[in-house]
Amino acid sequence: MTPAISANDINDKALIEELKRWVGIETPTLNAAAVNRLADRVEVLGKEAGLETERVPGTLGFGDILALRSPRPSGSNEKTVLILAHLDTVHAVGVINDQLPLRQEGDKLYGPGIYDMKSGALMALEAMKLAVRHGTRMPIDLIFVPDEEMGSLSSRAFMEEAAKNAGYTLVVEPARDGGKVVTARKGVAMYDVAVRGRAAHAGARPQDGRSAIRAAARLVLELEALNDTERGVTVTVGTIQGGTGRNTVPAECRLQVDVRVPNDKIAAEVTGKIEAMRPVDPDITFEIAGKMNRPPFAQSEEGRRLFDVAAEIAGGLGIALEGVATGGGSDGNFTAALGVPTLDGLGADGAGPHTFNEHIFLSSVAPRTALLANLMISLEAR
Repeated sequence: MTPAISANDINDKALIEELKRWVGIETPTLNAAAVNRLADRVEVLGKEAGLETERVPGTLGFGDILALRSPRPSGSNEKTVLILAHLDTVHAVGVINDQLPLRQEGDKLYGPGIYDMKSGALMALEAMKLAVRHGTRMPIDLIFVPDEEMGSLSSRAFMEEAAKNAGYTLVVEPARDGGKVVTARKGVAMYDVAVRGRAAHAGARPQDGRSAIRAAARLVLELEALNDTERGVTVTVGTIQGGTGRNTVPAECRLQVDVRVPNDKIAAEVTGKIEAMRPVDPDITFEIAGKMNRPPFAQSEEGRRLFDVAAEIAGGLGIALEGVATGGGSDGNFTAALGVPTLDGLGADGAGPHTFNEHIFLSSVAPRTALLANLMISLEAR
């Protein structure tokens, strides 16, 4: 297949300059004002391109949701190509001036959130502009959310509503392992566990106490025993906090638990076991709060065909596209669980997400933007 839009059609110099502007607006998830400053810029660019815009005020302390739509007849209910992006990052304001300055070293461009996922978000906008100018078979909806890094708590319902009319979903999270796209993701569950015992003086009356830390230690081993490499199950106790002093039998201990599962059946099994855990000591109590945060994203047959279309287009651009399953979750989990063929990891190639080594490969930006644009114009309603 000869793509209608090539990498040479991308003004990568202007694109990179705009990307630097986006990276310079630091957007930690919980700083709604900062996230909205970037949304302001994106909204301006969308309007300048003649795209329809919808902005939904933020809730739960997060920033606004911004949707850009290709022009279409009023009241149209045609199936759409849904593009998902997020504007928030994990990095605190000020990182760009210290641990992760915006800088170029050869083919690498460093900066907070540049790989996950400001480059992909901007590439999606640029690709959408090119596709609209060229002409598309299906309308395009591009949604920028403010809270993906914290589970999309305020934006999930908006995306799922948009997915009801989507024929396909393209997610511009960063590429994996040298340019691979993501064809499946594990589901994610998060639990907060409070273990409560009884305080006592560790020297004078230790027999009166019931150690919450000791009970929590036993619980950690029970939780970690659920790990199953062959079935793709990971259970991680990520934090543990408890006690008030070295000479006091601890009355409370808290755990934060991360769970990753490959499919719905295993998800139900593993979460059921966690939620049924009980203390051995009758004087100890567990409070286990949490649930599946993102459903498993398993590749469907239609999802496999979507990948095949992308791979054929990529081949015409000189990209040997490979698919990979990953343990990390994204907003693509939501749409895939609703039965919408979903392809993820379509952003820039790079490395170091969520670290002070975060960077993209500049050479990947134009070809992968062209891939996105050609996908947008090639997909047809099912």
